[in-house]
Amino acid sequence: MVLMAAMIQVMAQDDEDLDQPHYGYIQKYEGSKTCLKCHMKEGKDVFHSVHYQWQTKVSNVLGFAKGSEHGKMTDLNDFCTNPRASRVGWVKAKDGKIVVEGCGKCHVGDGLLPSETISEKQLDNIDCLMCHAPGYSRKLVEKNGRRVWIPKDGPELLTIRARNVRKPTAQMCLRCHAGAGGGTNFKRGDLESAHYEADDNIDVHFANDMACVDCHTTKDHHIAGQGADLLSNDLPGVKVACENCHENAPHDSAVLNRHARTVYCTACHIPDFARVDATDMYRDWRTLTMNEAGTKYEEKHIMEKHVKPVYGWWNGAITAQDPMKPVSEVFGLVHMTQPVGSINDPNSRIYAFKRHVAILPMLKKTKELIPVAVTIAFQTGDIDKAVIAGAKSYRNITITKDEYTWVKVDRYMGLFHEVLPGAKALKCNVCHGKKATRFDWKALGYKGDPRKFGGRFSAKKK
Repeated sequence: MVLMAAMIQVMAQDDEDLDQPHYGYIQKYEGSKTCLKCHMKEGKDVFHSVHYQWQTKVSNVLGFAKGSEHGKMTDLNDFCTNPRASRVGWVKAKDGKIVVEGCGKCHVGDGLLPSETISEKQLDNIDCLMCHAPGYSRKLVEKNGRRVWIPKDGPELLTIRARNVRKPTAQMCLRCHAGAGGGTNFKRGDLESAHYEADDNIDVHFANDMACVDCHTTKDHHIAGQGADLLSNDLPGVKVACENCHENAPHDSAVLNRHARTVYCTACHIPDFARVDATDMYRDWRTLTMNEAGTKYEEKHIMEKHVKPVYGWWNGAITAQDPMKPVSEVFGLVHMTQPVGSINDPNSRIYAFKRHVAILPMLKKTKELIPVAVTIAFQTGDIDKAVIAGAKSYRNITITKDEYTWVKVDRYMGLFHEVLPGAKALKCNVCHGKKATRFDWKALGYKGDPRKFGGRFSAKKK
C-alpha cells in the first residue's frame, strides 16, 4: 500500500507520460550512474553546460576579454554575492533545525565543486533528477567527510521518480529559479509562487501551460537565453524573443505595430511585477540582525510588491563590472550590469527592467569587490568574519576588517515573465499625455513626449 500511494503521489505531479517511460530500463535507482549507463553523451553535455559549470565563455559582454569565462561561479552579484564560500554549508536555528543549506542546493551537482576537466568523479556528481523528475527534492548531509546533497525520498519512491523522468516542465524549472536570491521571487521579481498555477492575471504563457523550454530552447543540454544582466550564455547566437512565436506586426492596430519597432513587447505587457510575492529591491550587507522568526541573522533588505519597471534602450549587449578589475565608480555608484543601447541605435528598443541596488564590501587598497560568506553571516551575525571568509574563498587572500570598506552598486535585470494579455497591457494615456508619468522621455533621448515632439527618428535629428 505504501508503494502504491507513493506511485500515485509521483504521477499526480504531472499528467503526461503516466506509463513511466523508463519502467523497463530502471530496476533500482542508484544515482547518476543509473542514468549514465544509457545516457553517457547527455551526461557529458550537462558537464559542459552552464547549469553544471555555472560559467561559460562570455558573449555580448562589452569590455570582457574574448574567450574569458564568466558566470555565477566567477561573478559577484548583489544578492548572495558568490557561491564559492557558501555553496555547501548549513545554518542551524536555535532549535537545531537547518534553515539554510547553501546556494548549491539548486545546482545540478551533488556537492562536488565543478572542475574544468571531465572525469568519472565529476560525471557521477551530476544529479539528472534535479531537472527531469517531478516532485524531486534533496537534503544536505555529511557523507564520507564532506557535505553532499542526497534525495529526500526512500529507495522505492526514488526508483519510481527515476522511471517517471521527462522533459523539464515549468514546475521543475521554477523549483530552483523562482527561489533564487534567498527566497521566493527575491531575485528576478517576475518568477514567483503564483506561476505554479498561473492565470492571465499573472502570466499569459504559464496560464496556457507553456514550458520554459518552449522559449528557452535547448541543444545538447545547453539552454538558450542570457537576459540583460547574465554573463553566461549557453547557446550564443540563439535568441529568446517574442518574435520567435509572434509576428513582427502582431497587432490589429497599425499604430501599435509602429510602436513595436521601437518599444519591446514586455514594456507594455508587463505593467508591473512581483504581483503576489514581494521582490528584493535593495540589499545592504553592512548590518546583520536576527530575523523575526529568530532562526537566522539577515542583511537589511527592502521588499516591494506591484513594482513598476524602469525603462531603457537595449540592443542585446551588456556592460558589466569585471570582478577581476578595480570597480568603476560613477558618482559613488558601481554598475554591476547595464544594458547597452540608445535612441540612435537602430538595433535598440525600449525594454522593461528591474533595477536592484545593494551595498557590497570592497577592498580599500585595490578597489576590488569581495563577496560575503553568507552562511557565516546568517549563522553568526558577524559581518567582518563573513567578509574576511569571502575574501579568502574568492580571492585567496587574508584580510583584516580594516582593509575593506563598502560601496553602492546596482544592476538592471530584464523582465520577460509575468506577461499580460493585450486587454491588460498599458494603455496609451499611461505613457502619453500631460498626466502621464510612466516614461521619462528626456532621459530616453527624446525632446519630450513623442506624441507631441515626434518619434524616435525625429528626436534623432534634434
